[in-house]
Amino acid sequence: MPGTNLTRDEAATRAALLDVTSYTIDLDLTTGDKTFASTTTIRFTAATPGEQTFADLVGAVVHEITLNGEELDPSTAYADSRIALPGLAAENELVVRADCAYSHTGEGLHRFVDPADGRVYLYSQFEVPDARRVFTTFEQPDLKSVFSFNVTAPEDWKVVSNSPSPAPQPLGDGKALFAFEPTQRMSTYITALVAGEYHEVQDVYEGKHGTIPLGHYCRQSLVPYLDTDELVKLTRQGFAFFEEAFDYPYPFGKYDQLYVPEYNMGAMENAGCVTLRDEYLPRSRQPRSFYEFRCSVILHEMAHMWFGDLVTMKWWDDLWLNESFAEWACYHAEVEATEYTDSWTGFANARKQTGYRQDQLPSTHPIAADNFDLHAVEVNFDMITYAKGASVLKQLVAWVGIDDFMAGLRQYFKDHAFGNSEFTDLLSALEKASGRELSGWAAEWLQTSGVNTLTPEFELDADGAYSRLAVRQSAHPDYPTLRRHRIGVGLYDEVDGRIVRRSYVETDVEGELTEIAELVGEKQPDLLLLNDSDHTYAKIRLDERSLATAISGLSKLDDSLARALVWGAAWDMTRDAEMAASDYVALVLANIGEETDAWGVSRIPSTAATAAALYSAPEHRAELRARWEAGMRELALAAEPGSDSQLTFVRTWASAAHGEESLAALEALLDGTSTIEGLAVDQDLRWSLVTALAGAGRAGSRIDDELGTDATISGQEHAAAARAAQPDADAKAEAWRAGMEDASTPNETARSIVLAIMRAGQDDVLAPYVEKYLEAAEVAWETLGTHRASVALNYAFPTVLASPALAERVESWLATTSAPTPAQRYVREGLADVQRALAAQERDARA
Repeated sequence: MPGTNLTRDEAATRAALLDVTSYTIDLDLTTGDKTFASTTTIRFTAATPGEQTFADLVGAVVHEITLNGEELDPSTAYADSRIALPGLAAENELVVRADCAYSHTGEGLHRFVDPADGRVYLYSQFEVPDARRVFTTFEQPDLKSVFSFNVTAPEDWKVVSNSPSPAPQPLGDGKALFAFEPTQRMSTYITALVAGEYHEVQDVYEGKHGTIPLGHYCRQSLVPYLDTDELVKLTRQGFAFFEEAFDYPYPFGKYDQLYVPEYNMGAMENAGCVTLRDEYLPRSRQPRSFYEFRCSVILHEMAHMWFGDLVTMKWWDDLWLNESFAEWACYHAEVEATEYTDSWTGFANARKQTGYRQDQLPSTHPIAADNFDLHAVEVNFDMITYAKGASVLKQLVAWVGIDDFMAGLRQYFKDHAFGNSEFTDLLSALEKASGRELSGWAAEWLQTSGVNTLTPEFELDADGAYSRLAVRQSAHPDYPTLRRHRIGVGLYDEVDGRIVRRSYVETDVEGELTEIAELVGEKQPDLLLLNDSDHTYAKIRLDERSLATAISGLSKLDDSLARALVWGAAWDMTRDAEMAASDYVALVLANIGEETDAWGVSRIPSTAATAAALYSAPEHRAELRARWEAGMRELALAAEPGSDSQLTFVRTWASAAHGEESLAALEALLDGTSTIEGLAVDQDLRWSLVTALAGAGRAGSRIDDELGTDATISGQEHAAAARAAQPDADAKAEAWRAGMEDASTPNETARSIVLAIMRAGQDDVLAPYVEKYLEAAEVAWETLGTHRASVALNYAFPTVLASPALAERVESWLATTSAPTPAQRYVREGLADVQRALAAQERDARA
């Protein structure tokens, strides 16, 4: 049997047979700190009496199984994470009594004890298939039902689920029963349970369709950082926008947002019970980009109440119907309803770049991926689904117009409320609203892989004007689709020390070559910008004159979105070995100090750090790294006191520091013997400085000293990362054990470790970890589980050691390995990054 790996065909067979009437789930959270008691009663009908099927339950000790009053022997009926259900009646009742295990990996029901005060916190995380770790289920999105949770817990706990929290019914001995009303009809993966000693704040949203209670929850130790006024403001703005835009009332009554610890994801759209990383309640000062991203997360999960929760995809092939639409909707709402009116610029500078990178890896897949089983879903839950999907929907909006687009969505929600849909249902609604044939567009954009490149081609007359201007579209030979693009074309000139747009046209690009007759006769600009306004999803190229304009004075360009497109084009050209890494570093150092977009300030320095440390030619890497380090120190000291730029530049300088002068300056900042005007060396920045010194082998006792004053879970995670960053064989060995081998290491601590192990400039101490990584790839899926293994294999690949010898060794391993397919995927992605780095290094050598 496939066990936990449910296939699409199995799901279709089970959905055709069953209709699930209700779940009653009795959970006792007072039976110990390792397990909890779970009794599930499922009532369901079978279209063909006498048939058999199975229910899902993972990692449980099953005590009793009763089907239609007849007991089934758990020792034979429960095997391979499935409960066999033979001889079904027309109407059925299944009762399963079991003990289930608490999780420390963020899957199922996660249990956390806060080291700050010893308080206990539980929360569920069920997407994609993990409700079956907490109660018996038919674990697939198209078997929706209503759910009644009855939870026994300590009487002083907060207990929250999809339905409003009931008053506790005392049971004696400090226990109480929390009996929730049945939910709306929903899929198993968006049910939820959060319980523990949480702090609670209640508010309301008064809207056109009535009152929505708003709850906000966090750990007691984070109460000082729960900025409720701001969170409530954003929540109200979101509801006001979405209820109007979607023309459909919020469907789940109350709306709780719970900030939970050690969270695997950014957030989760449980219906009416949204869980979010509690890092979104920062202890220390953060730049505006942090709060802009937090806003997008809050609005993304709220959009899911309609995209995904109200109307749910039939199977995970249409995962993008949830994620791509919620991603597009959150940025659209940010721009239209909040103070973050330039969010599409931030999207271009940061989020969209993750889509471009993912789409150029060997694991690329269509937005509408062929998710034939749950293993395929788990590895395809990536930035193609999120960032590329949102980018492509932005192109669709440009293609059909926002009014027709929204009209189609409104009808879609009405037609499929509380049900399941497929992509063709949405396509039909959009075609009807817009009057445009979209099946061809969908085939090009949603059912193919890869990113196109748009390059200008032109000829000039004797006066320096365009006698011909065209856009050449190309594609990777492995993914040769040429798509239809609606793009803007901007012509920019330097005028009085600023770069301003002189002309702009919108046009449709189709096929290999598209002539732009409207701009013939225009004088060649200082900057020719394809995809101006960022309507489409494509890499763009800058001609020689435009690139020179960017390098010499990008900061003179006042339009932040146009700058984002130029930044992105330059980075793409660097990654594609068309622009020297040293030139890209020069571009960033010369212009980032004047950047105004919050995400540009936060994200672009990290790309330049990669260029300096990885894409630079080895023969002059030391010189470029020194130039980068000195440049970032200069920018940090010159930044406006107290500004976001100052904070970001200090962090970037710290991560780049390896010379004696910089390291001594960082030590002085940490010790308080030196200050920078306007810079608060708060707890998070202190850990950044400690980790930088640790990476340079100058930590001394600082890690333990800092942990002594910050014994929170965040402090423990930072300390683990700092230890892993040290260029010391024993420190690396212990970090590797904890992050890559020990399944008991809490998930966020393990993430902190594996993010810190591979550090540029530590080649000698890291050399043994090429073989250790390949050994880990053979077994990680089994020893660490899906999520931990994914994180470990993704971040611990030794890309920093990029060399022809490394590429050859990995290619040899891939040719002979029997490692699980998902593990091989991460190794292939790592190899692709190495090959890209080698090409960039060769280009930089010719600079």
